[in-house]
Amino acid sequence: MIKNYFKTTFRSLIKDKGYSFLNIFGLAIGIACAALIFLWVESEVTYDDYFTNKTSLYKVKDKQTYNGVTFSFDATPGPLSAGMKNDIPGFKATARSTFNYNLLFNTGDKPIYEMGNYVDPAFLSMFRLQFVKGNPATAFSQLNSLVITEKMANTFFNTDDVVGKTIKVDNNKAFVITGVVKDLPKNVSLKFDWLAPFKVFENDNSWLKQWGSNSLITYAEVDPNVDVKAINKKLYGYIQSKQPGGTARMSIYPMTRWRLYDKFDKNGVETEGRLKYVNLFTLIAWIVLIIACINFMNLSTARSERRSREVGVRKVMGAGRWKLIGQFIGESLFLSFLSAMLALVIIVLVMPLFNELVQKQLTLNLFNPFHFAALVLIILICGLIAGSYPAFYLSSFNPVSVLKGLSAKKAGSVVFIRKGLVVLQFAVSVVLIICTVVIYRQIEHAKQRDLGYDKQNLVYVNLRGKMNEHFEAIKNDLIATGMVQNVGTSSQTVLQLGSNTGDFSWPGKDPNQQLLVSVDNVSPGFIQAIGAHLKEGRDFYPNADADSLNVIVNEAFAKSINAKHLIGTIITRGSYKLTVVGVIHDFVYNNMYASAAPLIMFCGPKNTYYMNIRLKAGVGIKTALSPIEGVIKKSNPGYPVEFNFVDLEFEDFFKAETLIGKLSGIFAALAIIISCLGLFGLTAYTAEKRVKEIGLRKVLGATSRELAALLSKDFVQLVIISCIIAYPVSWWIMNLWLRDYEYKTEINWWIFVLTDLLTIIIAIATTCFQAIKASIANPVKSLRSE
Repeated sequence: MIKNYFKTTFRSLIKDKGYSFLNIFGLAIGIACAALIFLWVESEVTYDDYFTNKTSLYKVKDKQTYNGVTFSFDATPGPLSAGMKNDIPGFKATARSTFNYNLLFNTGDKPIYEMGNYVDPAFLSMFRLQFVKGNPATAFSQLNSLVITEKMANTFFNTDDVVGKTIKVDNNKAFVITGVVKDLPKNVSLKFDWLAPFKVFENDNSWLKQWGSNSLITYAEVDPNVDVKAINKKLYGYIQSKQPGGTARMSIYPMTRWRLYDKFDKNGVETEGRLKYVNLFTLIAWIVLIIACINFMNLSTARSERRSREVGVRKVMGAGRWKLIGQFIGESLFLSFLSAMLALVIIVLVMPLFNELVQKQLTLNLFNPFHFAALVLIILICGLIAGSYPAFYLSSFNPVSVLKGLSAKKAGSVVFIRKGLVVLQFAVSVVLIICTVVIYRQIEHAKQRDLGYDKQNLVYVNLRGKMNEHFEAIKNDLIATGMVQNVGTSSQTVLQLGSNTGDFSWPGKDPNQQLLVSVDNVSPGFIQAIGAHLKEGRDFYPNADADSLNVIVNEAFAKSINAKHLIGTIITRGSYKLTVVGVIHDFVYNNMYASAAPLIMFCGPKNTYYMNIRLKAGVGIKTALSPIEGVIKKSNPGYPVEFNFVDLEFEDFFKAETLIGKLSGIFAALAIIISCLGLFGLTAYTAEKRVKEIGLRKVLGATSRELAALLSKDFVQLVIISCIIAYPVSWWIMNLWLRDYEYKTEINWWIFVLTDLLTIIIAIATTCFQAIKASIANPVKSLRSE
């Protein structure tokens, strides 16, 4: 019997090659899309799974409240790690870590910058780093010791057998390599190529011992079955027990939430981070898959009358309804299997492009039991969902009626369901397209806002070696090249200001008011270098010492303290009295979707770490880089020059949204394509079903245009209904999406109109092809049997 079922299935496929192709190809596209998205989702939800003790690892969160707004940071004070380990039960281990440092390493002929961290010895055991060479227990027994990754070892020595070898750091200190660890996978939160003892960093920065200096990451590993709520209750006021009056409130935050959450609102309450993207794409994957299944159902039921006599004969010969249902679901599962095989080919072909788009290294490993089970599950789901309704519909035919040549189903329920599915397909597709357009508009809206500075032709380099010491000479030589307009230094990059404090006072300050203010040390000329502008007052004098107790503030600071005229105002910070000499127009930093935060700039060129270089208008960046590099190397030999482009870094702020926009656009287009494949098949079926009617109408004088309109009218109406339904749904979804943005675009009515028109035009083009083909056919052939 099973052999006969296979024969019947193959004969049906071969007999209706066109329908079979549309069924298999449409479902294959749906499966391929869903599989690619699920691979991306898998990489996100398994983030940090490399660490086998992931559920026991935490980092300390620092929350500070100013004027009713709670800010959440990863930065913590140096003494916290040892203090919480000694004073609060439940910690198995704690460790301090710096944020990433990009240091120069040299073995004599290979000066290369590598990224890494200074960490406590406990860090190595807490994260269970896999040592391929060396012993983690003794790796930091010496002060100037270094643990590096396999990648870094091969970069400098072409081997991982490097324990005991020496490497120079920053052209200064010699470090001994004491361990080599396996390269970490891409989907982990920790990113480093080297680790050095934290004691080295601590010896050079005595301020790390202060409870009020939040500048480090504190990691913790808790004991099994520990009460985390009890730990956080004790941590909440721990800083105040060491530093009365401190504003920081500490808590430990689990690694299991670092990737998908780690975002907090103005009340300090955790909100979705990347999880909303994971949920969104999971939804899109199922939507595309369901649209493909709807195609299958529509085309299968549309072909039902062709197989009605077969069902009638089988029933007369004794076949029960459940046997017929089993046969048709089996055919559906077989088609789903063929579609899945074709989908695998599609995935393999597009995987490199998809990886480049999402910037991951995803692989389709069918030997992975989870992946294999997922593929089988998708085949079953698609086969059962897509085949269930056609199976029950076909098996319900009355054999007497179909063998007499009567219509298999007189009721309009089948047609109604088919039309409803078409409406659902296109409505979902239109929603995806509209959402994609709005996401792109939001990105462009933020990119085109007035940033308060000019990001074009602005590059910066790290101040290394003696660059700061020779800054004036370097600046003069750079301007002398004729390609540089201005140069200024700063302690932070113009796009990201991470240093802030709340210990400023000013005349008339409310004792209960606490204002978090970003601070930046800059050199004279910095404002001109970045292309910012003063609103009032003056810039710092070229002689920086003359402005050692003067500051420049931004408009946001002035607004926050309700001051209309700040020039000459004295701002105090501890024992220092600082005079405001200038107010700069706000420029956007840190969050490109938010307003500028309060900022105070100090004239402190000796405490700067970046050199900002403004190129003259019309000067090509590629042309200017070589002369600039030559000037810098002349005054600071031994250090390769690494250029950073502000406009490119600006684009990086929109990576997540841009990815969402691109993927949404791609899958929206595929959803439309799949829907159009189904519409194409249904139009062909309708034309075939009404071939005699078309022939008769043509003989009676109907034109090809009238016939084409007749055949496509119903389907175009369905698409128009889809567009109408999609309007409120899209509006609701996009307002929900944009609520997290302070600086957001408007959702204009013309977006909906243009999207609807585009969809309707595509639908008309799809239906008209088959309609015109049927309308121009020779009526003699269709009426010959009469």
